[in-house]
Amino acid sequence: MLVIELSETTAGMVDLVGGKAAGLGELIRCGEQVPPGFCVTTEAHRLGVIPRDEILDAYERLGAGPVAVRSSATTEDLPDASFAGQQETFLNVTGAADLIAAIAECWDSLHSDRTAAYRDAHGITAETAHMAVVVQRMVAPEVAGVMFTANPLTGCRAEMMVDAAPGLGTAVVDGASVVDHYLLDGSTQGDTGCLNPTQLARLRAVGERLQDHFGSPQDVEWAVDAQDTLWLLQSRPITTLFPLPPTTDRPLPRVYLEFGHVQGMRQPVTPMGMSSLREIIVAMTASIGLRVDIVDIGGRLYGDLSDLARSRSARRRLVKLMAVDFGPRAQEAMRHVLDDPRFAPGQAPPARAGGATAPSLRTAGRAVVGVVRALARPDAARLRVFDAIAQLRDRSAAPEGLRSTAERLRFVQAQESAESLDEIVWPIVAGMLAAALPEHLLRGVAEPGEIHTVLGGMPYNVTIEMDLALWRLAQAAGEHRQLLLDTAPDTLAARYADGTLPDIGLATFLGSYGHRGAAEVDLGVPRWAEDPAPVFAAIANYLRVTDPRQAPDLRFARAAATAEATLDSLVARARRRRPVRGRLAGFLLCRARELAGLREAGKFAGLYRLREMRRQLLLIGADLTDAGLLAQPGDIMFLTLDEVHGVVHEGTEHHATIVARRAVYRRELRRATVPVAVLSDGTDVESVLRVAAPAGDGVLRGVGAAAGRATGPARVIHDPATAHIEPGEILVTATTDPGWTPLFLTAAGLVTETGAIMAHGPTVAREYGIPAVICVPDATRRISTGQTVTVDAATGTVILG
Repeated sequence: MLVIELSETTAGMVDLVGGKAAGLGELIRCGEQVPPGFCVTTEAHRLGVIPRDEILDAYERLGAGPVAVRSSATTEDLPDASFAGQQETFLNVTGAADLIAAIAECWDSLHSDRTAAYRDAHGITAETAHMAVVVQRMVAPEVAGVMFTANPLTGCRAEMMVDAAPGLGTAVVDGASVVDHYLLDGSTQGDTGCLNPTQLARLRAVGERLQDHFGSPQDVEWAVDAQDTLWLLQSRPITTLFPLPPTTDRPLPRVYLEFGHVQGMRQPVTPMGMSSLREIIVAMTASIGLRVDIVDIGGRLYGDLSDLARSRSARRRLVKLMAVDFGPRAQEAMRHVLDDPRFAPGQAPPARAGGATAPSLRTAGRAVVGVVRALARPDAARLRVFDAIAQLRDRSAAPEGLRSTAERLRFVQAQESAESLDEIVWPIVAGMLAAALPEHLLRGVAEPGEIHTVLGGMPYNVTIEMDLALWRLAQAAGEHRQLLLDTAPDTLAARYADGTLPDIGLATFLGSYGHRGAAEVDLGVPRWAEDPAPVFAAIANYLRVTDPRQAPDLRFARAAATAEATLDSLVARARRRRPVRGRLAGFLLCRARELAGLREAGKFAGLYRLREMRRQLLLIGADLTDAGLLAQPGDIMFLTLDEVHGVVHEGTEHHATIVARRAVYRRELRRATVPVAVLSDGTDVESVLRVAAPAGDGVLRGVGAAAGRATGPARVIHDPATAHIEPGEILVTATTDPGWTPLFLTAAGLVTETGAIMAHGPTVAREYGIPAVICVPDATRRISTGQTVTVDAATGTVILG
């Protein structure tokens, strides 16, 4: 079929008529007013010959007057990719020759540079894209425009936005002229601009119908002619909205805080990783007396803080509790929520009132004893921590004799109930308290950044020890130096796997640290032992350090020496000015230097269990693949443990589910921004905050998190696995976790979009003496690789140029 009437197209015909024509056919079937027309199908495009006679017959049936000729590719107007403005549209086309020429140009636009770039950005291959062309009778509009059935700026699903202008809608979509803006939120609309209240009410009603029919918020192009007929020219999904939180049966609005960035994760979590992380976070928050439901929104971990926000007791400490791990952006968003009358205290249903449970007396007692014991004898506390880690590593190994998938699955399920880790947890808490409290005790005494300097060069940090071990490995490369510099990390990893790489000591390194990696808390993500490409990338970066003074071990030693000297000076000054506070702050800072470096130890220990769980799950996946129940072993990471139980014991198939989840996961990997906090109606809380006054032209505002000032060329990095960073460059990224920290050894400074002062990235930056500014909104988009920037932690700014 080379030509088909629009009225005959359906949503299931995208491969034949493309996304736009399929959407228009659905609008017609819904009874909406759509200009009549026809579609030149992808079959004609595949043949490469324009079916002139059939087109002209269809054109005559339309009246042979002015028409709109519009691209309708198989990859456009889809839920994941709109291709808005990427391919050609021609208006007021008249006559056979111009019609045929316009269709040919639509075909050609499928392979234009801008279309190819858009496809590449969305992971769409050229081979899957084919072009159909829509031809419709022209509407002579009095006014035209675009309607979004959800607010595209804030994500709020309870609001619609309309942009309108007199004449053709191109004035709106091309941004070529001033347009009238309307926010439809259910309130009475005034008689202003080019649309009257009646027309706006009709648009809202149409928007509600389309959203109900298509099942998602829509981007609608429309026009109103001289007879006041409302014509619909297009309806496609809004592709940029962050997914809605799960629906609940609770009548009041909910607020959800993103938990993933606490671990330096902005990427989505696999379904298997989500199930294990949910249990871990619930247990962690319960230990401090907070009851938090963990939900999956867009593949990210969000905590439902609604009941806490409405609790008279919990809301008083909520923002303060967020300081250590969530950081200032999350705190500011939560302050806004607490000021929202919809979250006023006393509104929570009785069954959920408070959202907080006081820690048991036993737990509170253990906490007090554990913290005091660690502060009193930090050397003994560290020995207990390292001994507990060694025991946990040994206990995490699967017992010998596991053979069947059922046995392996029982082992994995048993690991979900975490054991008590008091010997690790309370010394870490003691170190964090010792590092956090002096800032308040020394307010007015300590100079800006001085306490951050004291917390630099911190010993006993397993992540620092890991980074320095890799540095020593690189320095011992000797004759293999050029091989490691000139060969791609993936190629080196493949050679290591097949045994053709010279021995550089990597096996020893991976024996100690191979259970680590970027996004390492997600069970579904490979560890370095499985894929050492990121390790090879880091080694190459280390080998580029030619200035002996920039050697990471020397930088760390300098940071430690500076920290000790600053500590002595600060404590002496504080004791003179405020004797009691000065002595207490001095004691705490000394203990911080002995204990705060342990902060990474808890996660490091927990990764042993995750490594073994992942290993067993992949073995189960291999067995299920052999049995034809999975397409590949890694598919098991796109199921939950309950679903795996069904596959193992009942032979349940989930092929379609896995394919769909993988597609969603790939889509979410491309998402550039993730809300710090989101409401149940989809509102991104930060999008409605009052914007702070700009720091000045060419200056980005953030929060200083590691003392110092550094200037250098920026290096924007999204994936540590392939990162190339030259000595002296400023590392700019959305967020970091310990898997990123080998990059810090050659960086001159750090800029991140999220984080907290005590989070992994700033902690490691302080210990290397690298200045860091965190919570810089859109840093990875506002800064370009190669651009000279200055990181100034004292002012919390990044100066461009």
